[in-house]
Amino acid sequence: MKLEERIEKKKGKKRKRLFFRFGILAVLIGAAAFALISNLTKDKEIYAKGDMAPDFKLAQINGSNPADSIQLSKQSGNGVMLNFWATYCKPCEREMPDIQTMYERYHNQGIDIISINLDSTELVVQNFIEKYKLTFPVVRDKDFAVRELYGINPIPSSIFIDSNGVIVDKKNGELKADEIEKLLKEIKPK
Repeated sequence: MKLEERIEKKKGKKRKRLFFRFGILAVLIGAAAFALISNLTKDKEIYAKGDMAPDFKLAQINGSNPADSIQLSKQSGNGVMLNFWATYCKPCEREMPDIQTMYERYHNQGIDIISINLDSTELVVQNFIEKYKLTFPVVRDKDFAVRELYGINPIPSSIFIDSNGVIVDKKNGELKADEIEKLLKEIKPK
């Protein structure tokens, strides 16, 4: 066998190895992408109207309210409004006085309002609570677990749950007093 034939044969083997390696690499990248996508979408059930509201328990930070923590399942028998918000959100800030008014009007009629804050620092939230003289329970979702559980995006968003724990409605965006009142009447226990 001549030298040129050996060189040509060696080049052919190198090409085959290269294609084989690229093939294996492509399969590995495809498998990694599939695993990543399935893990990101796994257990991301979005709860909607008609579903049972998933339970959660968070520490209560509003000094005007006596509860140490709030657990959704402990509110059974009452209608519940969950309001997801943050202090940096202007629409959230605009709807807070209306939520406070509705709380004062309905909290003795079987309606609970739970305000779920998504800010990073408790001090900022405490200042906001004092500024608006909020008396309803305010809990902080530090790691966004409840936000993810309910598939909340954007803020503000509110979820209305009836006395049986069933989600009656979910509203994204700022709510006005008349909208809040209408929805609270829908979840008010009979």
